[in-house]
Amino acid sequence: MGWLYNLFTGDGIAHTVIVISLVITLGILLGKVKVKGISFGVTWILFVGIAAGHFGFTVEPQTLNFIKEFGLILFVFSIGLQVGPGFISSLKEGGIKLVGCAVAIVLLGVATTYVIYLVTDTPMPTMVGVLSGAVTNTPGLGAAQQAYADATGIDDPTIALGYAVAYPLGVVGIILSMIFLRVATRVNFADENRALEEMSGERNYADRLSVVFSNDALEGQNIAHLSELINRSFVISRIMHEDGSITIADGDSVLKVGDKLRLICSTEDTEAIVAFLGQRIDMSMEEWGAGQLSQKQLVSRRIIITKSEINGKRLSDLHLRTKYGINITRINRSGIDLIPYQGMELQMGDRVMVVGNENAIEQVAGVLGNSLKKLREPQLLTIFLGIALGVLLGSIPLMNIPQPVKLGLAGGPLIVAILIGRFGPHFHLVTYTTMSANLMLREVGLALFLAGVGISAGDGFIDAIVGGGYRWIGYGFIITVVPLILVGLFARFRLKMSYYTLMGLIAGSTTDPPALGYASGAAGNDMPAVGYATVYPVVMFLRVLTAQMLILAA
Repeated sequence: MGWLYNLFTGDGIAHTVIVISLVITLGILLGKVKVKGISFGVTWILFVGIAAGHFGFTVEPQTLNFIKEFGLILFVFSIGLQVGPGFISSLKEGGIKLVGCAVAIVLLGVATTYVIYLVTDTPMPTMVGVLSGAVTNTPGLGAAQQAYADATGIDDPTIALGYAVAYPLGVVGIILSMIFLRVATRVNFADENRALEEMSGERNYADRLSVVFSNDALEGQNIAHLSELINRSFVISRIMHEDGSITIADGDSVLKVGDKLRLICSTEDTEAIVAFLGQRIDMSMEEWGAGQLSQKQLVSRRIIITKSEINGKRLSDLHLRTKYGINITRINRSGIDLIPYQGMELQMGDRVMVVGNENAIEQVAGVLGNSLKKLREPQLLTIFLGIALGVLLGSIPLMNIPQPVKLGLAGGPLIVAILIGRFGPHFHLVTYTTMSANLMLREVGLALFLAGVGISAGDGFIDAIVGGGYRWIGYGFIITVVPLILVGLFARFRLKMSYYTLMGLIAGSTTDPPALGYASGAAGNDMPAVGYATVYPVVMFLRVLTAQMLILAA
């Protein structure tokens, strides 16, 4: 049985794989246990890793560091790809408030750390380590260690010990802060879901209505000319003439007074467009379908873009309307209905609503793909190219004070993933991944990261606590919860922030993947991930910057 003993206590690839795998397995099993309906989920992997490290189940440091950092890269990159398409719009719709709250949390944490330093006479390097652990920010820890070594010429082991001691309760404190805010502000998930549905309804802004054309001054003009005159985005999909016949509309269709129009436009433009064309009327889809068509029966159908050669092409490049006599009334992207226009760039995974006769729609489906099997193929080129570019961006020194401040191996890939998710189709990069594939990538990365952090922190953990480090646990807990609760209460009561978004803000402002995992599981939607990704880049920069400034100011 010597081989078995060597497998668990030796070194090498087999030892590394089995230790990491068992830590993750046991952590996931413990994560399924709930106490009064509450579970810390995958965070248990961290605690199991600490126990494994304490009892000697260690991994070669360089290998362990690679596992931890690569897991974190996978985690944040998958988040960036997922939220990228809607990131810019989320920034416009409330991102400034989120970033402002995140900055307040960072600065309050720094202020709390400095007050504890003055009151307790704990060395500042130790307190910076405690701060980094309390907000679960590894890049801040690295920046502090490097700044101290460059300033003094020696290393201070208490920086890393303070981080290791404060980190576990930091994770717990962040999640407990979320739970406290949920109780203190009397969050009702049913109300939050209704508010989210209403907000989604506002974002899915395609308004479908019927209008009778009655503007005498514009009679005889075609739809393309009317679109130029009104300068608003709208689509007229069908026209019912006075004799009851229905035709598919296009830019050359000429309107006559008395024509009934099937109109799709953005909600905010509805009133202006209706006033320009005529009067709104009530007509059901059955009435629109009951008219006499000059061609075969008119139908509408959603077609999914699955051909990679369509990715990044403009709608006008395909000439679908002139070739097949169909009309595209709206495009659904990442759950949001968009009003199509000729210059719109199409993306893999877009769901296009097409109106026309059945034969024409079948032809258009062949052009666009409409193959669910095709969507299931992994886009490895985009993922690994994006990771390489992200690491490159994260390694660029942004400023020197005196040490280089960088976005790091988490901030760089996250920013690149967001940019690729948003602008990748411009460069014909296929950014679409199925939800299950994205979730798998995310969870594998998170599990590897937590296992790596836990095992590396386990060695010397108990000794540090017994030797007086138990006080650091309390300091770290104060640094964790005070800023989160103060800003969280302000965000809920004054800014009326959604609880789902608030959880993302809390996780992002502490750069804490386990907290995001808990928040996403509790919410059951992507709002925490959007909030997390919105504030993460700014927070990561500030965490690294403030850690170095505290060391240099001591």
